[in-house]
Amino acid sequence: MVDAQMKRGFLEACVLAVLNRGESYGYQIIKDVPPSLGLTESTLYPLLKRLEGAGCITVRSAEHNGRLRKYYRITKQGRARVAAFIEEWDEVEALYRFVSEATSCASRGEGALS
Repeated sequence: MVDAQMKRGFLEACVLAVLNRGESYGYQIIKDVPPSLGLTESTLYPLLKRLEGAGCITVRSAEHNGRLRKYYRITKQGRARVAAFIEEWDEVEALYRFVSEATSCASRGEGALS
């Protein structure tokens, strides 16, 4: 199971990545994020508020089928956050490989403590 803080980081990065493709709205964002993250409306809208407050996205309202719909767009700062996430991900991936390899060696009795 993914740690809550790590999942929050993944969700933010995924939402920003979706918006990096172009402007979108809540329901479409939920559909575009990988289902394995379990993004729901109750998770998405507070996250969008945080991203807006951090200057990572902008919001506009427009009428759609007689109702107002909010459209979200990534900003330069949001793109920078995605780039930072990707850089950090390379480091996380390297650490994951290290832990995985070390655990594999230890289970075969190849570790320093054997």
